[in-house]
Amino acid sequence: MEELTRFRPDADLDSFVAALERDGGAVVEDFADPETLAALWADLGPPLDSTPYCGDWYNGTRTRRLSSLFARTRHVVPLVTQPLYLGAARALMQRPVPMWIGRSQVDVTPSIQISGTQVIQIDPGQGKQPLHRDDALHLRRHPGPVSRLQMMLAMSDFTAENGGTQVIPGSHLWDDDQAPDASASVPTRMRAGSALVWEGGVYHNGGRNTSEEPRTGLTIALDLGNLRQEENQYLAVPRVIAADLPEEVQRLLGYDRCPPGLGWLEMDDPRLALDSD
Repeated sequence: MEELTRFRPDADLDSFVAALERDGGAVVEDFADPETLAALWADLGPPLDSTPYCGDWYNGTRTRRLSSLFARTRHVVPLVTQPLYLGAARALMQRPVPMWIGRSQVDVTPSIQISGTQVIQIDPGQGKQPLHRDDALHLRRHPGPVSRLQMMLAMSDFTAENGGTQVIPGSHLWDDDQAPDASASVPTRMRAGSALVWEGGVYHNGGRNTSEEPRTGLTIALDLGNLRQEENQYLAVPRVIAADLPEEVQRLLGYDRCPPGLGWLEMDDPRLALDSD
């Protein structure tokens, strides 16, 4: 497979979900409009420029990573609520789980939540990142139910030469004994404004940048609501900023209850705390 299937933003959701289930990932062209992309650069470019390199072999000795994105710009809201991305996350993860309560069997549907957010800039000279699965954070066993769906927006063009994310199609279906082989990976080629969407069980990595320009991407991960978030959104996003976001995004940040009983405040909806003093 030379590259992942490509979709337009208004594509049929069922077809998009089917591609994710088959290949583990897909590309959505024109995921963000030019105005949103420009606004993201205006808000995130200056702090990114002042962010030092990570300095370690895994995250990149010539890679910058800027987090706490929902505290830095409102222009991530249309990214996390983009219909194909959020729709696929709900379709893949919010699947009813049968549970006995007394003598009654009921179906319980989990929530989803924003887990990690970063702008990742790979500078020239950065080597490729080790192949990995993002859902390994939760010590997942494979194959198994989807617990993460991740998105990488190309803030600059992604090419095979500048470190465009490399993906092994179909690797989300492998068991845990099968080691990843870099020769099976395909580079993500996409214009700025397009996005790669992939399941947490897919082996992938940031590619080697042999070009003369940085490669910049913005990533957001959505996880099941019963798992701990990768990035602590309650501390990353001040309450005054969270209170001003749309309710749907507030709940995605974690101000929500995940059935059957995770996340309540005084036995009530935690989002109500954002509406009060």
